[in-house]
Amino acid sequence: MKLILSLLVFWLGFCSVSVNAARPFVVMHRQGDDACHTFRIPAITVTNDGTLLAVYDMRYRSRRDLQGHMDIGLSRSTDGGKTWEKPRPIMDMGTYGGLPEDQNGCSDPNILVDRNTGEIFVSAVWTHGKPGTHQWRDRGSEPGLKLSQTSQFMIVRSSDDGETWSEPENWTSKLKNPAWYLFAPAPGNGITTSDGTLVMPTQGRDENGLPFSNLMWSKDHGKSWTLSSWARSDTTECAVAELSDGSLMLNMRDNRNRTDKSDSNGRAVSVTGDRGKSWQVHSSDHSRLPEPVCMASLISHDLKDGSSVLFFSNPRSKTKRKKMTVQMSRDDGETWSRKILLDENGGAYSSLVMVDDQTLGILYESSRADLVFQTIKLSEFGL
Repeated sequence: MKLILSLLVFWLGFCSVSVNAARPFVVMHRQGDDACHTFRIPAITVTNDGTLLAVYDMRYRSRRDLQGHMDIGLSRSTDGGKTWEKPRPIMDMGTYGGLPEDQNGCSDPNILVDRNTGEIFVSAVWTHGKPGTHQWRDRGSEPGLKLSQTSQFMIVRSSDDGETWSEPENWTSKLKNPAWYLFAPAPGNGITTSDGTLVMPTQGRDENGLPFSNLMWSKDHGKSWTLSSWARSDTTECAVAELSDGSLMLNMRDNRNRTDKSDSNGRAVSVTGDRGKSWQVHSSDHSRLPEPVCMASLISHDLKDGSSVLFFSNPRSKTKRKKMTVQMSRDDGETWSRKILLDENGGAYSSLVMVDDQTLGILYESSRADLVFQTIKLSEFGL
């Protein structure tokens, strides 16, 4: 009888579209593993060859943000996320400039695959010197372009399915307005649009030190980039997706939600039809996607019937980073349904990926471990 009850509980949990404590998960990192105190800030993508690539902060000595000893690490999976290769750093500034490793930290990775060439870009922010600072506060990053002044916009590339990576390239001087305090990639993933444009979500602090969210795009496979206008102010980490009409949606972490716990709490959402020259506030703005002020993930997927669907993940709470939830929209984000709760007690930063045409994957900061990976069949969303 006990066995029957146990099997019934497991079946009900597995079939639920609201909460699923029995859903299998793969631990990518637990605190202290691999001679690394903490893994944070996940970003994940699938290559043209079907390999899953996960990147993240390897924070060797503590959980704290920059400045500190941290590299951008990589794990690869060739079996749909069931197993992962051992973590290894792919962006490590070492003791550059004669300063110790804890004054050469790299953080907040974004990963982007050029779907036409197969080349993979991983971007991150590098802070040189400035011990005890944070790039989002005070003088942690300042106007100017020099290493001694501002955090740097860094890139590494791979042309062999993530097996090997280039030396870090510094793109700060060709991207950042020197008057700004900061310009950085937004952690998560970039996209290749249906017309082949590369798009990377970005963020920064303007000439007054105030936060903004925007994006940058390339029509020549990453040789040159154009920065959009700001989608919103007092917003930071953002995610981009292409909508059914070819326009771009930017879904943003909004600092206003630190104090706003009312019905107007929620993600800031804007849309552009001209790659960010102009922006329109979306109908779901500050109303349909509550947040405790945290990074989130947004991706689009084309279905076999020709329609498209959006998936969104975040800690669905106005107050705490918990209740990691994945939601679906069939109408370009106007409404959201099929809320699948993955972690009742935890969940912070997350990154979504289509493992294959019928399987959604998510890599996220969990109550169970630093980073866990889970999959959801599209049939669970009624697709």
